[in-house]
Amino acid sequence: MIAPLMTSAPAPAVGSDIAPIPFSRLLRVEWSKATDTRAARWLIGLVGIATVAVMLAPLLARGSIDQNYVTYLSFGAIPLTVLLPVVSILTLTSEWSQRTVLTTFVQEPRRSRVVNAKVTVSAIIALAAAAFGGAVTALAVSIAALSGRPVEANLHPAELIGFVLFVLLNLMMGVAFGALLDNPAAAIVLFFGLPTVFGIVGSLVKSIGQWLDPSRTFDWVLNGDWDGHVAKIAVSGLVWLVMPLAAGIVRTVRREIK
Repeated sequence: MIAPLMTSAPAPAVGSDIAPIPFSRLLRVEWSKATDTRAARWLIGLVGIATVAVMLAPLLARGSIDQNYVTYLSFGAIPLTVLLPVVSILTLTSEWSQRTVLTTFVQEPRRSRVVNAKVTVSAIIALAAAAFGGAVTALAVSIAALSGRPVEANLHPAELIGFVLFVLLNLMMGVAFGALLDNPAAAIVLFFGLPTVFGIVGSLVKSIGQWLDPSRTFDWVLNGDWDGHVAKIAVSGLVWLVMPLAAGIVRTVRREIK
């Protein structure tokens, strides 16, 4: 008697019943990476202390510094846009500098989702920083007014929006440099060095400075000075944010992991 031929059912596709990682979970993980490290905690703490400390300048130098809300906001924006972008750079370069890139992209092979989560976390940090800077500024203006000095405390919505956008643009610029380069030291050096070079060139060649000097174009955003500057701000944002960020995302998605 011939035994019947035993046939086995086809094996199910590996991972076919596994749901993708929710984007909210990616956000929580990237938020932890961005804020729950010793370097990030020190930087964020230093930003908070510096934001409070710089307010002493307009409070104490009342005779040489304009006493109005926009000036106080400008001082509050200094630590937020000088120190905090380093956190964004470290967030975008951490996978490569800490050699966790293989683990991260094995758990989430769609690399663009990881980059999107990092960008979103940086934007949240920027908005939180702008809110903190605005609160510190409001407190400083109140102290100045209570001291009896004449302070122009009226703040137009365009100026408040400009302050928030100014902080956001600077942090997103850090994101763009971090995405483009996998080395945090190189990204930090170029983040501070290239705008300085363009600022020097722009001071010599006005036509270049008005379009490509971020210290000038972003300053228009901070002051809410949009009249006649929208195109120049857009071009500057395209060069310093959109193009390097897009190139960095493409590089991250296509790059070979070793």
